[in-house]
Amino acid sequence: MKISKEEVVKVAELARLEFTDEELGRFTEQLGNILAYIEKLAELDTTGVEPTSHVLDIATPLRDDKVVEWLTQEEALSGAPEKEDGFFVVPQVIED
Repeated sequence: MKISKEEVVKVAELARLEFTDEELGRFTEQLGNILAYIEKLAELDTTGVEPTSHVLDIATPLRDDKVVEWLTQEEALSGAPEKEDGFFVVPQVIED
């Protein structure tokens, strides 16, 4: 499948990305290669092949939930350079 530069520009605009002419050419080629590979994969006969979420038959190890002692609010705030009303004081990052 072939993808045009105009299509790449449209997708880039939707994603709010800006490319130089050189980058646009490179990404157009790369996306074209990806789409060609997907088309090639679509040619495979997958009849009887079970869908998988992972290539290896493994399970995620989980730990047992156990109630443990936790820091008190006072302990958590003990090393804070600045605190107020039981909370950490941090610099404002969002302007009003």
